[in-house]
Amino acid sequence: MKKTDRSALIVFPVLILIGLLFAFAGSQGGTSVAGIPLFALSVGLAFIIQWLVFIPAFLLQTEKFFDLTGSLTYISVILMAVFLSKDIDARSILLVALVVIWAARLGSFLFRRIQKAGKDDRFDEIKPSFIRFLNVWTIQGLWVAFTMAAALVAITTSNRKELDLFAIIGLLVWVVGFAIEVIADSQKSRFSANPENKGKFIQTGLWSRSRHPNYFGEILLWIGVAIIALPVLQGWQWVALISPVFVTLLLTRVSGVPLLEKKADQKWGGQEDYEAYKKRTPVLIPRL
Repeated sequence: MKKTDRSALIVFPVLILIGLLFAFAGSQGGTSVAGIPLFALSVGLAFIIQWLVFIPAFLLQTEKFFDLTGSLTYISVILMAVFLSKDIDARSILLVALVVIWAARLGSFLFRRIQKAGKDDRFDEIKPSFIRFLNVWTIQGLWVAFTMAAALVAITTSNRKELDLFAIIGLLVWVVGFAIEVIADSQKSRFSANPENKGKFIQTGLWSRSRHPNYFGEILLWIGVAIIALPVLQGWQWVALISPVFVTLLLTRVSGVPLLEKKADQKWGGQEDYEAYKKRTPVLIPRL
């Protein structure tokens, strides 16, 4: 067995343990279904969906449905949570709508992108290994649970409050973040589709204000979701605030900005226009 596979075998139970502890904490003060906390049931479903899709993905050695599965998991889990909740209020309906709109838009966008590209290079070394590929899908289940933790807690909690100023502010923040993400993705897609831009990097539109405006929008919209959920959090449910923190750390320290910055530096590093672009353009927060 390869050293990487041995390490992956250790990682798998750790991921499960983190999921169990997270499910326990978020379930405090929440409603139950057949004696099972609804929050924990939702977290469990996020993992189960990944593992079910992993089976054909591994057999066919494909990652084409990875991002799409993630988006469908968001939609499936949050719809199940709201349907099984004993007392649905306006805050819950608002949160469900925001998560479904975001997941449907991003999932379809990413699926079209990988269909056009044909593959995702990140998975080339991972796919042949059963345990490493399984870990990637398991991490996605944990990622889904962490990301929409605030929305899930607000939907499954027994503590209900009418829509208030937090809901209005959170909605406005979400709308701004969602708009930035959609516009940034659209601008980059149009830029990449133009044959004249082959081998070039985008530095127009929102991309002239930030090197990663789509990630900024992503972080902003999840902050909005957390603000909407804030008034109903109680006790251990405050763990739900890991949602925007997790998204921020993931995109700025792990899989988002660092990987793309490294790739861009390898491709255009040393070019005068690229170095000037990096010098004048913030990494994440757009300059006015």
